[in-house]
Amino acid sequence: MISVLVVEAFPHSRDFLARLLAAAGFRVAGTAANGAEALQFLQRTRPDVVTMDLHMPVMNGLETTRRIMEATPVPIVIVCDSLAPPEMESTFRAMEAGALAMVQRPRKEADPARDATAREFLDTVRLMSEIKVVRRRRPADKIPPRPANGAGVWPNLTGKRIEVVAIGSSTGGPAVLRTILKLLPRDFPAPLLIVQHLAPGFLPGLVEWLGGTSALTVAIGSAGETARPGHAYFAPDGRHMGIGRDGRILLAGGENENGARPSVAHLFRSVALAYGGNAAAVLLTGMGRDGADEMKLLKEKGAVTIAQNEESSAVHGMPAAAIQLGAALSILAPEQIATALTSRITESGKRKETDG
Repeated sequence: MISVLVVEAFPHSRDFLARLLAAAGFRVAGTAANGAEALQFLQRTRPDVVTMDLHMPVMNGLETTRRIMEATPVPIVIVCDSLAPPEMESTFRAMEAGALAMVQRPRKEADPARDATAREFLDTVRLMSEIKVVRRRRPADKIPPRPANGAGVWPNLTGKRIEVVAIGSSTGGPAVLRTILKLLPRDFPAPLLIVQHLAPGFLPGLVEWLGGTSALTVAIGSAGETARPGHAYFAPDGRHMGIGRDGRILLAGGENENGARPSVAHLFRSVALAYGGNAAAVLLTGMGRDGADEMKLLKEKGAVTIAQNEESSAVHGMPAAAIQLGAALSILAPEQIATALTSRITESGKRKETDG
């Protein structure tokens, strides 16, 4: 039985979430009214998951998340009251500190959205309970990750024209995307197409958060829009995203693929069809194997393929699946990915201008 610590400022919210979890078959290991109480609880008992309120007295959810991940790491799910920009800023900062997922607070019984929000909350808690987390070092303690086999090998772009970069990301991805995007220059010579698995409603906040630190233009992709260099386009909620040979963004409905819509697999297949070897594909942290087979297809067509290394991944599911298939030419940490894209693809873009 999955055990959960519920950390909530208000008694009625604690009781509501505890009842909801218990009714769904979870074991409520305990409750806490603030971060200090949560830390004290975790010194005695280690639950499978912590659900975390952000706005609490004594110690807020962001600071509590930092301290938990530094001392007694446990999968943390941030429970959000609002999708407004200030709440989203705090939420994604908590993700950067080590929280694995965010979810809207389940609605009360009288609300018509009650069933959908409750199901999303319970499914998220259940999924996060399966993840083994590791201690997050304080910034002063950070050391470079030890290279895995194949790590640190820069992709060879000699003679290539990289016309598009496709990125797939899931659990733990927002913080990694922030690291990569803020290191890419404004004049990056190719568009980036990104699928990030995320709970519905959080994408606009993520785009705003990422755009605040990146020189690129970060936006949600629109059907028929021409993908432009120096822009990063995210697949919208509930829509698969691809690209045509004319460089225009394609959006589609249809069934979930690998349990997701948008799916990384759909994006990578589309890029393989439209650009073949003149593309780069990056697979970041996440559960499952979405995009792994399609990354192999891209590699076979001559594309540059990069998987995130295990040491820097919150969950090494998707990149590990690609590595096991032999689909990744390089296995890199986030900063190395940004360096590889900047140095190599910028050179590719300059060659393209010269040739043109």
